[in-house]
Amino acid sequence: MNAITVLQPPAAQLEIPPMSDAFKSSFLQVMRDRGYIHQITHPDELDQAAAGGVVTGYIGFDATAPSLHVGNLLTIMMLRRLQQAGHRPIVLMGGGTTKVGDPSGKDETRKLLSEADIEANIASIKTVFSRFLTFGDGPTDAIMVNNDEWLSKLGYIDFLRDYGVHFTINRMLAFDSVKLRLDREQPLTFIEFNYMLMQATDFLELNRRYGCSLQMGGSDQWGNILNGVELIRRVDQKPAFGLTTPLLATSSGAKMGKTAAGAVWLNADMRSPYDYWQFWRNAEDADVGRFLRLYTDLPLAEIARLEALEGAGINEAKKVLADAATTLLHGEEAARAARDAAEKAFEQGSVSGDLPSYEIPAASLAEGIMLAALAVDAGLAGSRSDARRLAQGGGLKVNDVAVADGNQMVTPADLVDGVIKLAAGKKKIVLVRPV
Repeated sequence: MNAITVLQPPAAQLEIPPMSDAFKSSFLQVMRDRGYIHQITHPDELDQAAAGGVVTGYIGFDATAPSLHVGNLLTIMMLRRLQQAGHRPIVLMGGGTTKVGDPSGKDETRKLLSEADIEANIASIKTVFSRFLTFGDGPTDAIMVNNDEWLSKLGYIDFLRDYGVHFTINRMLAFDSVKLRLDREQPLTFIEFNYMLMQATDFLELNRRYGCSLQMGGSDQWGNILNGVELIRRVDQKPAFGLTTPLLATSSGAKMGKTAAGAVWLNADMRSPYDYWQFWRNAEDADVGRFLRLYTDLPLAEIARLEALEGAGINEAKKVLADAATTLLHGEEAARAARDAAEKAFEQGSVSGDLPSYEIPAASLAEGIMLAALAVDAGLAGSRSDARRLAQGGGLKVNDVAVADGNQMVTPADLVDGVIKLAAGKKKIVLVRPV
């Protein structure tokens, strides 16, 4: 486990050993023991506050798509850990900041969405959080707010006069989110440059409205979080803290939550519970223990036992991971159905109605459709060339029979009980249904 980076103003960043007894509060102990902490400001103050009472903390989520994805799940789990430790989480929906676009980690300017699109995305996104957090009016119940409530009311001149004076261009240019774009000679628009001021204002506003003293996020948000911490401490002379988690990649270096078929969405209408279960079941062996700590509530002792399994045993650990992660998001019944469908498809060779399906016009199937094209359309391959290579290697199957030629035509003659079972490799299956 990497050492934790801390910030103790005004000195430079320091290093502290990742030992559980370094913190007194159960919140920071759990966050560190499960591997969530990458950087932290004012650790002693935050630890004392968390050990002595209820800390209110927030994470912001911009509404750039109708669903969040697995890449966002780590920060959702941070809010869950905060609440489990007896503190109050705030889910901040970025109705205002989405109008600008966060440049962090991006090489290109985001497409600006209309207000109607943003509102529709928020309505679709917000349903996921109730699976992980308890909302209500109690002292540790989660709340959800929208930063458009205050950002849309700020007169720009007043905004710059009140808050712009607390930021220097020199400091802003030094942050990685800005510096990397400039180093790569990618354009950074002035509207994006204002994003970090807006996010800092969010923290200040949440502090004033709800007593929020902690902002959490991915390590790419470190600069933005520091701005908010410093703004609160300068303007209102109140304690404020920041905590980031590492940006995760798989052991092979792939970006977390990305597959050949695209993002691993959290909304069931954009990625089925079965496909979600399969995503976790297909985790690399070296990632199982880490993912169990970060994405499930299993006790650490049980996780240590599971990650020590070898050979065929690690596959059972992956099923436990898939079961636990899918249960958190979609519920126990959906997780059980996904596992049953996978076992029937892969271990028994049968077809289950719980397998993901892809519908095609019956007329198109009657004319015949190229296997490589069908594999791409059904989400089993990223491109036709990928599908052809998969077929040549014996990894593309129609009704459990390997087809070496990706250009072979699929026709109604391939229908079995009204569907065509299409498989890529050993772990991806789609039922093609003519309609």
